Amino acid sequence: MAKTFFRKNHSILSLVFSALTILVSFFLCQGVPPASAQTIVDDWSKVQAPKPPELKAVTLDPKTTALLVLDFVKQTCNSERRPRCLTSVPQVQSLLKRARGKGVAVVHSITTAATPADILNDVAPLEGEPTVKSSADKFFKTDLEKILNDKGIKTVVVVGTSAHGAVLNTASQAAFRGLQVIIPVDGMSAENTYFEQYTAHHLGNAPGVGQQVTLTKIEMIK
Repeated sequence: MAKTFFRKNHSILSLVFSALTILVSFFLCQGVPPASAQTIVDDWSKVQAPKPPELKAVTLDPKTTALLVLDFVKQTCNSERRPRCLTSVPQVQSLLKRARGKGVAVVHSITTAATPADILNDVAPLEGEPTVKSSADKFFKTDLEKILNDKGIKTVVVVGTSAHGAVLNTASQAAFRGLQVIIPVDGMSAENTYFEQYTAHHLGNAPGVGQQVTLTKIEMIK
């Protein structure tokens, strides 16, 4: 009788074990992580930055290129909030001068709390250069898309502050619209280098964006 009882219970345990094995296999195949899996916050200190992106020289057609100069206003581009922005201004000024000399279309932007008069003098608009006003995405509720379409623009060069705000979002939206996007990494700035780093990585690699983006430096643009 004891042997019979053992055999019956052994059979039940075998069935239970088999069922559990099948369930575990199923969840593993479905990509369900075990309960002890770490979140990105748990693994934060273990993350290593990817290798720096390759910066490429670019040659642009002035007739189909626009330079977007984003949010160089005194409220954000100053020594207290973003000293790195002030450092970038001379390079952006040189690019702006070359672009104007070649007849490249130039479009400026300001933040929602600013006016055109707040744009730094070194990179201020000339007469006839349009300025749009929006938050992080300069296409949002502005005429930017119409301005570019009316001029037959196929490529935009994006410089500005903040890198993780206006540059990241406006460049991404330009890419989504099928434009080629040129990002001179020395022409974008933020409160710290991490913001600039992850912006460059995102723009160079994000699905739907990376294929349209070329990372470069101002001196590598012709």
